[in-house]
Amino acid sequence: MTTEWMQQLFTHPLKIFSRMSFITRPIFIPKILEIFRKGGYNKKTFSSDLIAGIIVGIVALPLAIAFGIASGVTPQQGLITAIVAGFLTSLLGGSNFLIGGPTGAFIVVVYGIVTKFGMSGLIIATCLAGVILVVMGVFKFGSIIKFIPYPIVVGFTSGIALVIFSTQIKDFLGLQIDNLPAEFIPKWISYFQHLSTINYHEAALGLSCLLIIIFWPRITKTVPGSLIAIIVGTVGTLIISKVYGVEFATIGSRFPELAQGVTMPKPQAPNITFAMIKELSQPAITIAILCAIESLLAAMVADGVTGKRHDSNTELIGQGITNIVTPFFGGIPATGAIARTMANINNGGKTPVAGVIHALVLLLVFFFLMPYAIYIPLACLASILIVVAYNMSELKTFRYLLKGHRTDIIVLLITFFLTVVIDLTVAIEFGVILAIILFVKRVSETSSIRIVEETTIEGTELSESPQDVEKFQIPRFVEIYEIDGPFFFGLASKIDELDVSSHKRVKIRIIRMRRVPFIDSTGLNNLRNLWKRSKKEHIQVILSGVTESVRKSLDSSGFSEELGQEFIFPHISMAVEKAKELSDKIALTEKELSDKRHLKTKTEKLS
Repeated sequence: MTTEWMQQLFTHPLKIFSRMSFITRPIFIPKILEIFRKGGYNKKTFSSDLIAGIIVGIVALPLAIAFGIASGVTPQQGLITAIVAGFLTSLLGGSNFLIGGPTGAFIVVVYGIVTKFGMSGLIIATCLAGVILVVMGVFKFGSIIKFIPYPIVVGFTSGIALVIFSTQIKDFLGLQIDNLPAEFIPKWISYFQHLSTINYHEAALGLSCLLIIIFWPRITKTVPGSLIAIIVGTVGTLIISKVYGVEFATIGSRFPELAQGVTMPKPQAPNITFAMIKELSQPAITIAILCAIESLLAAMVADGVTGKRHDSNTELIGQGITNIVTPFFGGIPATGAIARTMANINNGGKTPVAGVIHALVLLLVFFFLMPYAIYIPLACLASILIVVAYNMSELKTFRYLLKGHRTDIIVLLITFFLTVVIDLTVAIEFGVILAIILFVKRVSETSSIRIVEETTIEGTELSESPQDVEKFQIPRFVEIYEIDGPFFFGLASKIDELDVSSHKRVKIRIIRMRRVPFIDSTGLNNLRNLWKRSKKEHIQVILSGVTESVRKSLDSSGFSEELGQEFIFPHISMAVEKAKELSDKIALTEKELSDKRHLKTKTEKLS
């Protein structure tokens, strides 16, 4: 048996996508395309992918249904998301192992959008998020996402976990609440006010399913405990209802239309207006950032386990296209899922084909088993989501971070409480801004500008070898500034704070930039201001140790021409030699002036 048919199946439709490029270098080459281009995909690999895909499809089934209901949509839409997004994530993604679909991280934001704007609003927000993700991938933001501080990520996930847990109490205990508040604190107040309405049959069912999920892995990890809980819970409630007449809340009681059967929805476009786009832009950014963080985090975890490497920018573009397409089939936002990705790896998945097979398995379930989903008890689904919330909470990591640096503790707690008490969108925006501020602060702390006080200076630009280090005597009239670190807006203002030339005669100022990897527009502006100020004081500025990237910035801004190409050098030896040449001329000029003054004074005395 050959795999030529598989190579044609996957490589032909992807040719158009692989041509996407930014300037001249290709930035979007899906992993599945790479695998079939290189060849080597054989029957043995396909067998491994087939087994893993079937198992992951079984694992994803109860989660997709539970996430759909918790997000305020139907279980049908949760399953459609797992099918469409799961297929596209594997087909277009940048990881060998990532499994895509609905995740707990989106429950809060999706529920809020559906409640306020309906499904049309969710389609617009998800598509906007997809566009943002594609743009992030095209402009190679994949590596930047990884720099979001860990306390912020933990604050998000722990906060979302607590919110998910709080949304499941009503179904888990069978509480009779007509209008449950959406906000966290009013919701818990309502729970305590209605504790007397607990349905003990529902609570017992929920607790039983919870115990099955917790202890089933001790028997086997191949079949997920959540699936066993659903089977046992559904069969058990059907028997109890028939024998004892006890009624349980089920998917069918909440979504009676599912009893009529299910069909694959046709793509539909919402009525898009500029006002809706403007109003949904914030939730869209939230979805995009959550998707980027979770998918890249899952891909990094997979890399650490397997030793492979994913392409973060390709992954962002793939996730973007996935989230543009999925909502038109009735789906909700999707991303890479860590739990399903690890299930894929642990069961022998080798390539993205396993993810494609997992989506096909769910498609078969959708057409042949979905009508029976109406009998699944809501208390059983609530127990599944409670376990998901616990796994998301990262309690051990949360406690560990609380013992860390004070800044990290503050960031963790603020992000956590904003997510829980205020709003996830606000928390995401605050988290991103906070990440930028912390990055600028920490880079600024590692960068410095100082005036060299020594009489000699070492030259190490050309070599780091100790025997190649040269020492240069600083000439008369010369002052040297040493810039250490990126010369950007967070550091540039420090150059104005230096006490310049107040204590000695300075005619030449060398700006040593050997440890400056880049310079931004603010740094260029401050450097130009220093040059202008020096020019007014009749001080010549010389740049030393200018790297190639900094030189390009100087040339493109026009500063190289303003300063003069003859005053820009790659090494301190050249700069010192030029400074010595100017210093000698200044000394000679001053001597001539001194001689003239002396001669004039002598002549005046004789006369």
